[in-house]
Amino acid sequence: MRKSIAILAFMVIIAFMVLGVLRIQDFGEPDNVEMDEHFLETSQDIDETNNVVAAILFDYRGIDTLGEATILFSAVSGVLTVLRSMKNVERGAESE
Repeated sequence: MRKSIAILAFMVIIAFMVLGVLRIQDFGEPDNVEMDEHFLETSQDIDETNNVVAAILFDYRGIDTLGEATILFSAVSGVLTVLRSMKNVERGAESE
């Protein structure tokens, strides 16, 4: 019974993925080419760098990248805190 449910769930997921790929309208040129051209033309003059990806990440999306790093640090700190408290609880139960 569990195997048939797992196979059915797998088939449903595959069907959604295939439908999602088929609904993509254009596999060619992206819609917003003007913004891409702006970054390619001005990254060396404004940002004084040859690496356009680094210019976008650190100059244009710096606050967003900092926010993502803060969230990741908070998540790791929270997981470590929970794991340490679980370890202390287990030690306390063994000593009694």
